[in-house]
Amino acid sequence: MARSLSHTQRHAVEAAYLRFLTQVPPGTLWVFGYGSLMWSPDFPNTAAHPALLRGYHRALCIYSTHYRGTPQRPGLVLGLRSGGACHGIAFRVHRADAKEALRTLWDREMLNLVYEPRFVPVTLRGDDSVHGQRVHALTFTANPDHTQFAHGLSLEQTAQLVAQGRGKRGANITYVDNTLQHMQVLGVQDHKLTRVLQRAKTLRRRISTSAQTD
Repeated sequence: MARSLSHTQRHAVEAAYLRFLTQVPPGTLWVFGYGSLMWSPDFPNTAAHPALLRGYHRALCIYSTHYRGTPQRPGLVLGLRSGGACHGIAFRVHRADAKEALRTLWDREMLNLVYEPRFVPVTLRGDDSVHGQRVHALTFTANPDHTQFAHGLSLEQTAQLVAQGRGKRGANITYVDNTLQHMQVLGVQDHKLTRVLQRAKTLRRRISTSAQTD
């Protein structure tokens, strides 16, 4: 958990976690990843399948002040927003590992309660043995009422934040690049996200060149 959180904030995060546990449905735990969870889940799982979530789409809509930025130079990370559809990865978690997985996910994704954990229906893809199967999976949607929710950013503003962002987990550009690479593996293209990355790389090169000449 982030060191910058006050005792009151840590208590609020833990209280929210305990409430969340009461809402976890029985049976096999599934987790739907659409950003960094696709390539770095960090929790025990027994299978990973391409999956489709309808009713939400991924967007760079969360200011990152910890993992991909700082309070002084924030980055932007993905959240799920209402509307459209989202291709990602559905991870199956063994029942014996469910408690550990939930704790790990909460500590990673819910530092500032900027996300809303939800169990949503996703359709599995790929392997014939599971293709078309629908499961309810835990995912994290963006909380539009949170102060870290990014409202109405232009492509240029988005790219500037991605270009400058660097935090505990590394450069914001790397995060976006990895996301696009894993989307390509799924056979999915996101032209807007691609344009953001291209512009961010251009801005980053300018920043590096300027720093070298100063």
